[in-house]
Amino acid sequence: MNSMFTKIVRILLGVILLVSGLNKFFEFIPTPAGNLIESFGQVDYVFPVVAFLEIAISILLLAKKWVAFALVILAPICVNILLFHLYLDFSGVIPALVTATLTGILIYKHWRQYVPLFN
Repeated sequence: MNSMFTKIVRILLGVILLVSGLNKFFEFIPTPAGNLIESFGQVDYVFPVVAFLEIAISILLLAKKWVAFALVILAPICVNILLFHLYLDFSGVIPALVTATLTGILIYKHWRQYVPLFN
């Protein structure tokens, strides 16, 4: 679990989430989020909540604290990011696949910590 590969994946995913979360607040990278905001209509709390969660999860991953817990929170977010890009904005599917793959790798590497949940 402490291999160099796992460390690189954890840090890479943490940086991706940190940049993504900060981008939702400061919009320094153009995103197709306008489509999603329009589809939500008056529900404007979603992006700040997701941004906060992405930043909090990235801090946990980068600090190597509660990584397994952070991944449990991140998994449904990754699924929604992937589904959004598959159905509404296919041009961003590659970064979504990268994020989902990195999350999957880390869940696999920390699987021993999840086993008690299924007993």
